[in-house]
Amino acid sequence: MRVRDRIHTDQLPPSYYAATSNYPDGFRRIEGNERAEVCVVGGGYSGVATALALAEKGVDVALVEQNSIGWGASGRNGGQILGGFGPELGEVDGYAKIFGPAADTMWQAGVECVDIVRRNVEKYAIDCDLTWGYFDAAMNKGHMKDLIETKSALEGRGFPHALELVIDENISSVVGSSQFVGGLINNGWGHCHPLNLVRGEATAAAGLGVKIYEDARVSKLEYQGDSVVVDMDWGRVTADKVVLACNAYLGNLVPKLANRMLPVGSYIIATEPLSDDLAAEILPGNHAVCDQRWALDYFRLSADKRMLFGGVATYLGLHPKDLVKKMRPKMLKVFPQLKDARIDYHWGGYLSVGLNRIPQIGRLDERTYFAQAYAGHGVAASHGAGQMIAEAITGDDRRLAMIEAVKHRPFPGGRLLRKPALVAGMAIERLKDFAGF
Repeated sequence: MRVRDRIHTDQLPPSYYAATSNYPDGFRRIEGNERAEVCVVGGGYSGVATALALAEKGVDVALVEQNSIGWGASGRNGGQILGGFGPELGEVDGYAKIFGPAADTMWQAGVECVDIVRRNVEKYAIDCDLTWGYFDAAMNKGHMKDLIETKSALEGRGFPHALELVIDENISSVVGSSQFVGGLINNGWGHCHPLNLVRGEATAAAGLGVKIYEDARVSKLEYQGDSVVVDMDWGRVTADKVVLACNAYLGNLVPKLANRMLPVGSYIIATEPLSDDLAAEILPGNHAVCDQRWALDYFRLSADKRMLFGGVATYLGLHPKDLVKKMRPKMLKVFPQLKDARIDYHWGGYLSVGLNRIPQIGRLDERTYFAQAYAGHGVAASHGAGQMIAEAITGDDRRLAMIEAVKHRPFPGGRLLRKPALVAGMAIERLKDFAGF
């Protein structure tokens, strides 16, 4: 889907990430016809991770991206690397309810998806400011109670990384803000420069032989005999199998998938570089942070000590008229210390959400695979999805069969009414946040 509006153009967004990209070289435009065993549609984490995993297994892959690698959510997000596939990993009962007999396997996949990011960065020497340390911040006693239970559940399940509760007077050792009463440090999760991660992985995939094409917008898919023709009007890729990894930017290329997820706007501001003393005051441990509300704020420091502060969610396709005016007061409510900090960058984009907020990963048929709808937690989960799809394509579909067994209902009313339906649901959740539930 070619989205063009105030925050989407043909170019990468005017973000801090684009301004500090370590991988500026692009990939060529497809001209004419190509043949591959697998064609991946979409140059974000899901597509690139799938292509890289397949290439490591010796599969001949072509990847087509309508703009440039990392143009969508993968190059616009908050850069927070969290594990899990749908439920939080601490919600052990949630895994049992959703995945049934496959709960243990999918819980472990939620741990391993972070390890895939770690491995890729180390194996291919990707320069993406990878930093470990994440903090779930509690704003009230109810949040804190939930996090205490989360720690107990994770440790009881054998979570392999150190966890630490932070309560009351110790909160300033993690976050210099009066908004929080405590929280949970997770040393197995962290943060990175998301655009450099996906473009570094694409560079690695190209080095293994993946044919990557940018400015390659797919107009249609045609099934001819045992093959799939991915048509971009001025060029085509004929493949044995296709992987649809377009997420919020799928458009109506495959209506059955489009009706099961909703593009949701999310936005970030970045300050000027902060002084060492100020950076140490507001985030002394350099953790990535999320609060526990449904309509949450998330923030972290960049490698050059800028505050990257994200939040706000729009469901009707309308972006805030002034992102700085919208986001700056939210940041100052958490960190009034930043009242004199200049805002150097602001940007936004779409993520996608399904009705049950469980990632949608599976097959439409034996030739068509897909991954989408990570509900804002896709940096690591998308890598897990790519690994499972690559396993299935090369003959081991056990894990893919487990996650694709989860049913994903279309939004009521289809594409026309799905946005109002979700807005109504989100309004209820925000009232719960306000009431402290």
